[in-house]
Amino acid sequence: MSVWDDLVGQDRVVEQLQAAARAARASVLAGRGEAPEGNASLMTHAWLFTGPPGAGQVTAARAFAAALQCTSPDLDLGGTPGCGFCDGCHTVLSGSHADVKQVRTDGLSIGVGDMRDLVLRASSYPTGGRWSVILVDAAHRLTEAAANALLKGVEEPSPRTVWLLCAPSVQDVLPTIRSRCRLLVLRTPPAEAVADMLVQRDGVEPEAARLAALAGQGDIDRSRRLAVDEQARARRAEVLRIPLEVADLGGCLAAAQRLVDTAKADAEALAETQDAKETDDLRAAYGAAEGSRAPRGMAGAVKDLEKRQKSRATRTRRETLGVALGDLLGFYRDVLAIQLGSGGALANEDQRTAVQRVAGEGAAENTLRRMEAVLACRRALYRNVDPLLAVEAMTVALRAG
Repeated sequence: MSVWDDLVGQDRVVEQLQAAARAARASVLAGRGEAPEGNASLMTHAWLFTGPPGAGQVTAARAFAAALQCTSPDLDLGGTPGCGFCDGCHTVLSGSHADVKQVRTDGLSIGVGDMRDLVLRASSYPTGGRWSVILVDAAHRLTEAAANALLKGVEEPSPRTVWLLCAPSVQDVLPTIRSRCRLLVLRTPPAEAVADMLVQRDGVEPEAARLAALAGQGDIDRSRRLAVDEQARARRAEVLRIPLEVADLGGCLAAAQRLVDTAKADAEALAETQDAKETDDLRAAYGAAEGSRAPRGMAGAVKDLEKRQKSRATRTRRETLGVALGDLLGFYRDVLAIQLGSGGALANEDQRTAVQRVAGEGAAENTLRRMEAVLACRRALYRNVDPLLAVEAMTVALRAG
């Protein structure tokens, strides 16, 4: 399986990246004095991947990084970079390639210190003699100071350094940075393509795959979770009960509390195993035996780790709430589609009875106001408003219509 197979419904983007990878290889060959192939102008030192949630920005960037490091012998015969089987592809996809650094953040932002370290690293020559690749999978989370530090690295690139930045939209990145990047916009994958992927790769039954692909609304990872995880389906069903439970103020407040509690429980469940492993790894690194006194310097490291874990828990809770709000928004979008007489399958096809019930209880303008209430809640969470207050305000607005 090649590195491009996980990019569902992104044929145009795949073609551009494959052409750039061929041009990059030609550039490497030219530096060795060998006869190059391809058009070097197709390759550039900085790329910006944008698109809707779940479309695969990070997947595309990682696939491109693997293609740049691909060592398949088929390349000499005209093969496509990114075979998925060679040592270069395998180490990139597993996160162990010495010349590929993927930047993730456990917290809500990426600080200037981390970015300065990356810019310094970018100035060094790749150990493998090909490309030094730095993949920032959440460029929209850069602080202003971190973005300015990144700008220096993008403005003055090293000959063999490639920056791969991922963000929801081009507006989420400083104009000075995006103007120096080649923009790739991923589209929402068709539900049919996502369903086919679930059937072929995950062994999901065709009808279940179709419903999961529709409910995922173009988010591939979300569709897969809904297809294979019973708990994910149960949580979604809980969220989609909200439009039917906001008939009175008590129902509004109860629904808000349940939604926030569920998001908190999900975040804690996700963090529990990871936090324990990180703590054990840290103790092992310091040689701390169970029940013994902590070695010198370990207390400070533990404190820093706990701070990162707390920040990650906050981010995870907000992301879980964001997924729930996306499901709720999709429900009201389906309601609006029925009220306006639009044909076609609903995103929440498995909830058609509930959608039709809500559609018959109000007018399209009421639904639009409810959709705006959901979007307002999402904006409030982004501005660090207390989650319970933000969700309570939303559910009361849903009742008012």
